[in-house]
Amino acid sequence: MSLEVKKLAVSVGDKEIFSNLSLEVKPGEVHAIMGPNGSGKSTLANAIAGHPKYTITSGKILVDGEQVQNLSPDKRAQRGVFLSMQYVPEIPGVSVTNFLRTAKAAITGEKQHPIEFHKYLVKKMEILGLDKKFARRALNVGFSGGEKKKLEALQLSVLDPKYALLDETDSGLDVDALKSVCDGINAFMNKHKGILIITHYNRILEYLKPDVVHIMIDGRIVQSGGAELAVQIEKNGYEAII
Repeated sequence: MSLEVKKLAVSVGDKEIFSNLSLEVKPGEVHAIMGPNGSGKSTLANAIAGHPKYTITSGKILVDGEQVQNLSPDKRAQRGVFLSMQYVPEIPGVSVTNFLRTAKAAITGEKQHPIEFHKYLVKKMEILGLDKKFARRALNVGFSGGEKKKLEALQLSVLDPKYALLDETDSGLDVDALKSVCDGINAFMNKHKGILIITHYNRILEYLKPDVVHIMIDGRIVQSGGAELAVQIEKNGYEAII
């Protein structure tokens, strides 16, 4: 039981981003990936989730032993993979409630009763300190950076995947918003869940407590260690490792 990447090679167009990359996140574990811009961190997350821009040229992606690298993004989501994207689109005319209810139905294969789903959604929103009016707003339209990240945490809580890929969830958050988002992520996490978080900063890891920190540079994981590795990077930068 795990989310596993085996000797993965990924390209965008004619450019290979990385090759022979392996990583495993087991249930109950929080893994963090840190590294300079352009090192391939977001590419890895998007490739696992099935973004069509990224072509897997070799290797495997396994979810609890099942190969998913040839499955569409929605099929991967049904297997339990969730991606919190770095840049999220605005969708006028689609409310947060309708979006989440439709997504929940698509992943579970079960129709969501509007009234019962609303009660369920409100309970999830309370964990993040979100006002009930938030559910009626158009998806990401006019949202602040903090509100977009809180919506991502709300999606994580509502969709309840097995493995969460969080791409720079801490980007642009002030201290209060960061704590709120991390509270939501920690409420989601348990011994049956796995998290792979991509970040540039140690501050979010002070809330999420990673089991393993990986340093990715030029498409390679050059070092892995405990939470102290993130502290070291923040203090000394990546030059100490390169």
